[in-house]
Amino acid sequence: MDGLGINLPSLITQFVNFGLLLALLWIFLHKPLGRVLAERRRRIEEGLHASEAAQEEAEAAKVQAEAEVQAGREQGQELVAQAQQIAARIQSDARDSATAESEAMLDRARQEIQRERDIAIAQLRSEFADLTIRAAERVIGQALDADAHQRLIDEVLADSSIGGRQN
Repeated sequence: MDGLGINLPSLITQFVNFGLLLALLWIFLHKPLGRVLAERRRRIEEGLHASEAAQEEAEAAKVQAEAEVQAGREQGQELVAQAQQIAARIQSDARDSATAESEAMLDRARQEIQRERDIAIAQLRSEFADLTIRAAERVIGQALDADAHQRLIDEVLADSSIGGRQN
C-alpha cells in the first residue's frame, strides 16, 4: 500500500485515535448534550401544555366575560325600565298636580266672579232704590221720612225683578 501512499501503521493509529476521540466525545459530550436536549424538550412540552392551559383559561374567561356583559345588559335594561316607570309616575303626578291647581284656580275665579256679581247687584240695588225714592218724591211731591223711605224701598224691591230673585 506504499504505492498508494498509505502507511498502514499510521492508518491504524489514526483509526485508534478516531475511535478514542469518538468514545471520549460520546462519554463527555453526547450524554450532557442529550440531557440538555431532553431538558429543552421537557421545557418545550411544558410550555405547550401551559399554552394550551392558558388558551383554555382565556376561552373560559371569554365565556365568563360574555356572560357578565349579558348580565350587565340585562341589568341596564332593568334600570331603563325602572327609569321609564319613574318618569311615567312623575308625569302622572305632575299632571294630577296641574289638574288640582287648575281646579283650585277655577274655584278661586268663580268665587271672585260671584263676589264681584254680589257687589254689582248690591250697587245696582242701592242705585235703583235711590232712583225709586227720587221718583216717588216727585210723584208724591214731598220728602219722605226714614220709616217711609224704608217701607217704600222694601215694596219696590219686592216688586222688582232685581230684589225679588237672585241669580
